[in-house]
Amino acid sequence: MTLQTELEQRLQALSPTELLIENESHGHGGYYPGKESHFKVVVVSSQFDGLRLVQRHQKVYGAVGDLIAPSRIHALAIHAYAPDEWTGAAPDSPDCAHQPKP
Repeated sequence: MTLQTELEQRLQALSPTELLIENESHGHGGYYPGKESHFKVVVVSSQFDGLRLVQRHQKVYGAVGDLIAPSRIHALAIHAYAPDEWTGAAPDSPDCAHQPKP
């Protein structure tokens, strides 16, 4: 099972109305085809209603647990929204300083 699939399965615990997972590993140093180390996650859930940003991130980290480890996921960009905050778009991730050069 891929890490992306594991992320998707575990984040179902948050009962998301929207869940977008993007493997951004290709934009980082040391990339090779099939590498899974950097992800961007957009989660929209009513479980985030009334929570501060840090509390939302804690819920996400609680759901993905041991996937965040040096040998698994190195970086996870989290965009967590309550349903009434979701506009249909999340911000782009910044370029990596170690991004492969063309």
